[in-house]
Amino acid sequence: MSKLKLTKMVVDAAQPQQRDYELRDTVIPGFLLKVTPAGRKVFMVAYVANNGQRRKPAIGRFGEITVEQARNIAQDWLADVRKGKDPSVEKGSARHAPCIKELFERFVSEYSECRNRPSTVKANRSNGKLYIVPNLGQMKASDVTRADISSLMHKMSKHPTNANRVFSTLHKMFNMAEVWGFRPDGSNPCRHVPKFPEHGKTRLINDAELKRLYAYLDKADVEGLEHPVILLAVRLQFELAARMSEILKLEWAWIDLINRRICWPESKTGGMSKPISANAVRLLETAPRLEASPYVCPAIFDPNKPMPKHTYYKGWSRILERSSVPHVGTHGIRHRSATDIANSGIPVKVGMALTAHKTVTMFMRYVHTEDDAVRAAADAVALRRLTLLRQTTVADPPAFAPTKDAMVPLSPPQLGNGQKISGCEPPVLEANHSPTLASTYRPFRHRKGANRAIPPGTKRASSETAADDPDSEGHIAKHSHSAEQSVMTPPV
Repeated sequence: MSKLKLTKMVVDAAQPQQRDYELRDTVIPGFLLKVTPAGRKVFMVAYVANNGQRRKPAIGRFGEITVEQARNIAQDWLADVRKGKDPSVEKGSARHAPCIKELFERFVSEYSECRNRPSTVKANRSNGKLYIVPNLGQMKASDVTRADISSLMHKMSKHPTNANRVFSTLHKMFNMAEVWGFRPDGSNPCRHVPKFPEHGKTRLINDAELKRLYAYLDKADVEGLEHPVILLAVRLQFELAARMSEILKLEWAWIDLINRRICWPESKTGGMSKPISANAVRLLETAPRLEASPYVCPAIFDPNKPMPKHTYYKGWSRILERSSVPHVGTHGIRHRSATDIANSGIPVKVGMALTAHKTVTMFMRYVHTEDDAVRAAADAVALRRLTLLRQTTVADPPAFAPTKDAMVPLSPPQLGNGQKISGCEPPVLEANHSPTLASTYRPFRHRKGANRAIPPGTKRASSETAADDPDSEGHIAKHSHSAEQSVMTPPV
């Protein structure tokens, strides 16, 4: 092993031998050149990591980089070693880092399948197959940047809802990449990338529509206009404030009629237990029950299976049409039930137990504000304001009161239902003196008259006060200036 200053001339003169040999640099300790029997000349750097292990990573081949470039890289690596880093490990990790395709497969197999519901796993696989792998599959997991995620979102901008679902999958996948050591902590490229706004909103079934809907349900029960299982499913969803899947998969074994409770072993949010009302108990006790079927709402043609989603959805759409109710999805039933719960005056915690929501924020997303309540509140606010103004007017009458001949009465104030407010005199306006007419309009600051008081604290107010006071300096100066003008002005 020879030690000398590595230069281009020295490296060019190095000849291959039967075995590998090294030429060490005397300028940068640890910087060396390795010459193989095949004639390859590789720059390397030798150091001892903080854990005591000896490392000798390759920097690059001579010809691809110059001696000075290799020396600078070696100097930077040795500086990183002094800071506690290990360039050899970092280089190996980058070389063996998985690509996005491999990371996605591991994410589905080791995370999603163990923790998510089957429908979520299916959606994740679909997102990866259609969008993630085709656009990012060949990139290293550590090389994906925020710009790459933003570009993918821009490509999917025509389908914002689907783009947001793909974004959620990517966000969790890169979180797990940090857990598995493929990316540094806090380097998730999905951070600060905005989602698309979703404008979809479930319409509230109002009171009049609900009356027509239940009138048709009663009529359909009596006259046999609909299948009884579909009618039972609709009534149960209203009564339990449940999701469609929870009604269709409901089994008799999960129902405790004595304690008035239903326990779902699996739902959208996991296992769920919910108390039920006396009306729900009556519906279940009088429901048609097939001995061989474990389901409360079985399929029409195969009782051993739950009712399919499309069967229930088509039946619900048909009921809405025959009830003369505008179309709303089956989730509108849950929104209407949650609104009824919130408007019943019960505590929020109890309402969350009835709807099986885990957070107040999610519960309030299902509660709608009805228009009649808002109108009544607006009328109450208007009445309170007008009452306050009337009391102020009686206590403090205005300084300027126009004559009766110059007044034009307005219609008395009314509430939204047309009822007049008692004890509130109608306001008046000056006749034929509208300041907003195009021919007579002047800015308010230029108007003069009894209805234009001088603003206090202004120069005009101080000058008027000085002019009215005969003992003030302003009054004397004003009259002396007028006298001087009268003396200096020659007679005409």
